[in-house]
Amino acid sequence: MNTLPDGDNGPPSLSRTFSPEEVNMDLTMCGLLPDRAEEIARLYREHGNWNQVKEIWFEERRANRSTKGSSQKIYRVLSSRFKNAPATLPNPSELPAVLDICSSSRDKAQVLYLYLVADDALVRYAVHEYARRLAEDFPEPLDFSNETLTSILNQFEYTDETPFDYADSTTERWCEGLRSVMREIGVLENQQTVVGDPPSLGDTPLLVAMGYSSEEGDEEWFESPTGLQYLFQPSARWEELYNRVAETEAWESFVFS
Repeated sequence: MNTLPDGDNGPPSLSRTFSPEEVNMDLTMCGLLPDRAEEIARLYREHGNWNQVKEIWFEERRANRSTKGSSQKIYRVLSSRFKNAPATLPNPSELPAVLDICSSSRDKAQVLYLYLVADDALVRYAVHEYARRLAEDFPEPLDFSNETLTSILNQFEYTDETPFDYADSTTERWCEGLRSVMREIGVLENQQTVVGDPPSLGDTPLLVAMGYSSEEGDEEWFESPTGLQYLFQPSARWEELYNRVAETEAWESFVFS
């Protein structure tokens, strides 16, 4: 796998070219929603069939008088993250057990965030750009303002060479959606904050991120740990995080089971 074009130890590089089918604005209608995502994962563990999960989900929504349209959108987006999850992340049927050992709601959000990044090309593209900037000798602040996010989105184009082109109002909603995700995983402090810091990682999201890094990368994955970079961990922290994992008895069984 290639590192970034400038040679920095960033995540595997992304082309700034996407087919229209790869790009969506799902984040405008459905953020991370950890509680609902966990509910869907638990239903899947119990029933093992996505059609049955969908049926039960909508029955419960109707009982709670949720609108059908809203429920359909949320289910479609959240279930997509699990259905399309790479083998480098815990299987959706195993995910509830992973969430059960998380020590906080933030830990759960950090685990579920990796499924979002893996599934959503536009989110992944933006996260790669922040990871690239964080890998520089003089890293820029983690600025998630509309201005900065829009400038990042404007850097890629579709395969037919047409540029990113959504209505300003849609783009603004997408930016707010990404900021909501950043608040969930501990990058942004509150709703008024747009500039954040690398979050601290609990043991469970650290193990998931390290497993993802080792399985996604080649033999030298520890020189460019994708999962840690997706969680905005600067290289100065990597040795400390590697040592934490090495001291965790669960590492081998957790990652390679």
